[in-house]
Amino acid sequence: MIKVAISINKCDSGGQKSVIMSYLRNFDRNRIQWDLIVDAGSNSIPYDEVKMLGGRVHVVPPYQTIIKHLSALRELCKAERYDVFFAANNTMNLFPMYIAWKAGVKVRVSESLTTASKIEKKKTVMKNVLKQFSHLFCNYYMANGKESAEYQFGKRAMREGKVAIFMNPVDVEKNDYDPVLRQECREKMGWTNKIVYGTIARFEIQKNPLFMIEVMNEIRKKEDLAQFCIIGIGSMEEQMKQKIAECGFGDKMNWLGRREDIRQFYNAFDAFLLPSLYEGFPVVAVESQASGLPVFMSDAITREAAIEGLGYYIELDKSAEEWADIIISETGKLMHHRHGRQEYLKEHGFDAISETERLTKYFEKAVEEQKRK
Repeated sequence: MIKVAISINKCDSGGQKSVIMSYLRNFDRNRIQWDLIVDAGSNSIPYDEVKMLGGRVHVVPPYQTIIKHLSALRELCKAERYDVFFAANNTMNLFPMYIAWKAGVKVRVSESLTTASKIEKKKTVMKNVLKQFSHLFCNYYMANGKESAEYQFGKRAMREGKVAIFMNPVDVEKNDYDPVLRQECREKMGWTNKIVYGTIARFEIQKNPLFMIEVMNEIRKKEDLAQFCIIGIGSMEEQMKQKIAECGFGDKMNWLGRREDIRQFYNAFDAFLLPSLYEGFPVVAVESQASGLPVFMSDAITREAAIEGLGYYIELDKSAEEWADIIISETGKLMHHRHGRQEYLKEHGFDAISETERLTKYFEKAVEEQKRK
């Protein structure tokens, strides 16, 4: 058995947590003993589920208080003597990787899950600086796609085969299309005779939420049966609510805030909107398409996110009205012939069970490699 630390900084509702929990739910307890390390102030720490799965949660001071954060990590590494330290904090991996190196952890895995955008100038400058150093103290590289790998570790590392690609894993059976669940949710929400256009996201600039509302408003003008649903939280909530009020959505808009029970909404929606300014590899796109839901994405998102005829890419320089026309047209073609994509996901590396087995073997091989050195 090997002992693994998994660091994700903020454990909030969203893609990063979904990816990590997909692995944790499927690790073999006879082969992997794991601890989840998260920052204080996280809004969605799964204490009960982690305990049920046989793991442990360690809460450390947030990375914004960097000295306290690093000190807590150092004490944790010294006390627990991990075989593997796995960090999924993108360019911020520099810090836990340094601590793990200093503490003598032999296998230090850095995973990239994101890219960057010139639009978020301050954040992107910081990420671009940190990524130059993010690989210094790790000895194994991981990424959830080609673009995120090249962004953090460089094209040379990719060419030389140094980066292991693990696609965003999902529970393909749990996320399969369920017509009964669809009907139950739509009846409960009052959507029985509606065409529902929705999104689930962390509402920051990256997700382009104000433009998304403009697109929804154009759909509202053109489609009498349109209903809209927004799920998530973020720093742009008030701006979004103000724009919704200005557009006059009225009872055509359902604002649901943060939810954990999102599977029912993947089934209940007829179209999913994701006009992000940039992404690494959006987990929400995989989860939604798994249930047969078409996803309308910006052309800034990796083509790896499209699944068997359900991923539509629209240029960011197109107007909200042009987006609306495409979404209405394509949604109408698909909504009466819906089915899940379970087999496709299994065949293309998205199945959580098989990918967790592959990750387990990856850790085991790395531990054996380091023992021989």
